[in-house]
This record gives sequence, structure tokens and C-alpha cells, in this order.
Amino acid sequence: MHMIVVITAGLGVVALILRLFSTQIRKYAAGGVCRSTARLDGKVVLITGANSGIGKETALDLAFRGARVILACRDVEKGEEAATEIRTRVGGAKVEVRELDLADTCSIRAFAQRFLREVDHLHILINNAGIMMCPYMKTADGFEMHIGVNHLGHFLLTYLLIGLLKRSAPSRIVVVSSLAHNFGWIRFHDLHSQGSYHSGLAYCQSKLANVLFTRELARRLHGSNVTVNSVHPGTVRSELLRHSTVMSLLFAFFSVFLKTPKEGAQTSAYCAVTEELQSVSGKHFSDCAPAFVAPQGRNEETARKLWDVSCELLGIEWD
Repeated sequence: MHMIVVITAGLGVVALILRLFSTQIRKYAAGGVCRSTARLDGKVVLITGANSGIGKETALDLAFRGARVILACRDVEKGEEAATEIRTRVGGAKVEVRELDLADTCSIRAFAQRFLREVDHLHILINNAGIMMCPYMKTADGFEMHIGVNHLGHFLLTYLLIGLLKRSAPSRIVVVSSLAHNFGWIRFHDLHSQGSYHSGLAYCQSKLANVLFTRELARRLHGSNVTVNSVHPGTVRSELLRHSTVMSLLFAFFSVFLKTPKEGAQTSAYCAVTEELQSVSGKHFSDCAPAFVAPQGRNEETARKLWDVSCELLGIEWD
């Protein structure tokens, strides 16, 4: 009983402190802001998972700059709702929705085939969609869901669109990763977590894969006038935590420390439009500034091995 009283009192004190200093905390938590005024008139942007959260806010930002923005979403109905909201908020916004399920390589290939047939240019590709801490599930192709959607799905999509990106150069690729990559390791012996599964570790592995993919792709694109950089959007209030009750409760209690989706979208927009990054590639950003990359995220041998393994799993050759 005494312990319960102590814990309750402690939580009360914490809540009081958060309330008293909420304004200062929120200002700090908001992080960096993309201050570029660059216009994107005549440019074509593709954003995955743009029907909600930071994807939708990124789409809104780039639509405001005059780009033709294509929202690639698994849930087309929600995508259309997001597109309608963007058109309402941005007069004359050129926004469209196309179906894409990153958990199914057939859907990815069908999407790319139609896209290449109907769209002449692609100047900015933002690999934003993701899944976080879900129960053990497999994609349509038998991949563990985190590595399948967060890494392999975007790997295949980028492969299928890289020719168009090169023909549209100068162009940019932005890969949404996470601070969680610091806690990830590529488990080549059990990439799909069939031996043991922990949702948090599976997520961290997929976010490390994003950083390694960015690094290796940048090396291979050197001299092509196509750049690729990864970003950590910050800790954002979003639907990503829908699979974790504990994390959802923690985020609700400490919500004052979390970024809004608009704040979380700032670094993606920064890497997509900022003039100073025109020739910067293979780097990692957070709060609109260069960010630390864990040692395992800088390992070139691991990056190349993951590239080869990814190609093998997807049945593609990408030299």
C-alpha cells in the first residue's frame, strides 16, 4: 500500500512539472524547422504512406511549394481523404492517390508499371511508409513484416523507379529511418525472425536496414546527379504505435515531449528541397541537421551484404 502511495505521488509530481513547463518543453521538443523557400513548380513527388502522419504533412508541404504530389497508399480511401484535405488547404494543389501495398511485391510491381507508363518524370521519391512493433506477421511473399515493408518493399520500389529518377535528374530520394537504428543489428542468420521474434528488435533491424540501404545506394549513384539521404523524424505522435499498448500509454503520458506530425515532417521536407543539399548524398539527418549514425550503420561490408541479400530475396539484379 505504501509503495502505491509513493508511486502515485511521484506521478503526480511529474505531471505537475510537465504542466508547469509544458510551453518550454514543447518548444524544445518541436525540433528543427525547414526554412527553405524553394519552389517545386513543375516537379513530381512520390510519397509512400502519405495518407496520415508525417507522410501527409510532408505531402502538404511539398504541394504548397507547387509540386505535383502522388500519394502512394495501401488504403486508397484514406489516401483520398488526405488528398481532399490537402486540396482544401492548398488552393490549386496537384495531388493524386495511387494504390501501393509494400507488403506485396506484386502490388509494388503493378504500381511501378502503371507509374512508369503514365508519369514522365520523378524528381523526389520519399520512402516514408512504415510499420512499427506489430505482432509477428509475414508479407504476401513470406518476409517478416518489419523488414518486408520498411526495407524490402522500398528497396524494390526504388529499384523499379531508379531509371526514371536518373532521367529526371537532378533528383532526390529521402528514406525515413529512425533513431531506433542505433539499437538494431542485421541478423543475417535469421533476417525474418523465424528463430525468435521481438517486435521492438525487428523494428530496429528494419530501421538500420534503411540507413545501410541509403549508404550503399548513395555509393552506387555517385555521379548520377541523384542523391539519397536518410532521416530520423523525431518521436512523433502518429498511428505507428497502434500495435503496442504499452508504448501508446507511455507516449500518451509523455505527450508533451512528442512532435506533432507537422513537426516530424520538417526533416523530410528539408532533405527534399533545401538547396544546400543539392549534391549531398549518403548522409543521415535529424531536426534539419546532420545526425549521428551508429557504427553498425556505417559498416560498408554490412551494407553491401544486405544489398546482395535483398536482391536475392526479391529476385532482382541491381549492379
